[in-house]
Amino acid sequence: MADAGLTTFHQPIHKHLAEIEQKLEVRLMSVNQRIVSGENEHVHKKRGPHGRWTLSNTREAESVNHAFFDALKPIDIGSVLHYVNQHCSFMESFDHILGRYAKQSRQDHILDACLIAWGTNMGLGRMGEFSDITYSLLSATSDNFIRLETFKEANDRISNAVTEMPIFHHYDMDNTIHSSSDGQKFETRINTMNSRHSPKYFGLNKGIVSYTMVANHIPVNARIIGANEHKSHYVFDILYNNTTDIQPEVHSTDTHGTNEVNFSILHFFGYQFAPRYKDIYGTVSRSLYGFQHPSQYGNVLIKPVRKINTDLIAEEWDNIQRIILSLAMKTTTQSIIIGKLSAYARKNKTKRALWEYDNIIKSLYLLDYIDSPPLRQNVQRTLNRGESYHKLRRAVSYANFGKLRFKNEQEQQIWGECSRLLANCIIYYNASILSNMLSYMENYGQDSDVLKQVSPVAWQHINLYGHYEFNKSQDPINMDAMIRELAQLKITLNGVSEKFLFKG
Repeated sequence: MADAGLTTFHQPIHKHLAEIEQKLEVRLMSVNQRIVSGENEHVHKKRGPHGRWTLSNTREAESVNHAFFDALKPIDIGSVLHYVNQHCSFMESFDHILGRYAKQSRQDHILDACLIAWGTNMGLGRMGEFSDITYSLLSATSDNFIRLETFKEANDRISNAVTEMPIFHHYDMDNTIHSSSDGQKFETRINTMNSRHSPKYFGLNKGIVSYTMVANHIPVNARIIGANEHKSHYVFDILYNNTTDIQPEVHSTDTHGTNEVNFSILHFFGYQFAPRYKDIYGTVSRSLYGFQHPSQYGNVLIKPVRKINTDLIAEEWDNIQRIILSLAMKTTTQSIIIGKLSAYARKNKTKRALWEYDNIIKSLYLLDYIDSPPLRQNVQRTLNRGESYHKLRRAVSYANFGKLRFKNEQEQQIWGECSRLLANCIIYYNASILSNMLSYMENYGQDSDVLKQVSPVAWQHINLYGHYEFNKSQDPINMDAMIRELAQLKITLNGVSEKFLFKG
């Protein structure tokens, strides 16, 4: 446990419970006092005998397809891949399946065509018709160089390269990296094992879910799950198995990303779980717990519904340690753990003890959520970033009306990683423009605050479809000339204006 960094288990359980008891009880009193004194002006009491209350709306939309990018000349997706590869060499991740025994060397322009065919959902056959590369050559290159493990390294290279740009840390929230995860539904034309019904999204057809983790606008990890699977079962897995240099401290989901164990599991590993609740009053009324009987708290607005069973937690602490250590050593996954626990009887002690500990961490978060408008705003902003990425992903993979035609789970996983790679390249290209523009403006003493708020998630200047020519030499992207041209425009939150002439 020491090697795994599980610091929570370093102290005896009774001492640990005493510390969080004091923290929770003090927080309960301070939150209620701030409501009574009027310091927390965002809590609004409703008239009536039941003591209902609401929180002020903190919705804050981040721009997607910002008008700043309208000033750029259109560029095809092949040129974007070529530019990104020049700067972070992600193509080197695609080695031949035969290793040193390979007779075929990698040709980047053919691999570009394969990546676009896979990622846009166009398919190798249609790419062979629309481009100047034959299907047989595309198929051979795809079979030899495209695998899930090569995609993982390529995506990590691009994500890590973005972190070195000047614009990256301007996307931090309160000087921390705040990530989110959510699922995106895609209909499948061919039934596979994980293609399941979801009438709300697919009608009478079937589909899958692409579950993605986004941090500072960058899709750092993703996986394909069935439409019947609960997204909350994969929150820890997608966070802990992130292999990029982007390591978030706070992680958010929507209400569907919560369950009875996520608060405790993420807390043990040093993450703060910060979900957004659709009905915060109903959640607090059911899920706020304390270390005293509810009658001991008097007539306060925010009151626990039940006392925490500390004896049960202490009794089962050894079993909880074993579960968490199994996750830390990656001998099992969160989805398997939750499946096993769910199969137990409801009165199973280990499951109930883990739920009890989860109730403590959840109660602390709910009090912070009620008392801190900045926290609620950050949670909403990071979830909005995830939605913006989903819009980009949908635009990238909209060939064949967005309906997947892959024959098995392996091909679906390859498509998922490939479409993420294309989106990653577009984000890298946009972040590169913003970073160079930021440096240019700061060097000449210009106000760049507005530029720091422009999202790199934009694709109106990217030509994703058309007739592809990969055999001709690529026109180089002149970033310096582009920045000089952009510098002649005045950047605002709503776009750009040509009335401003920059003289430097």
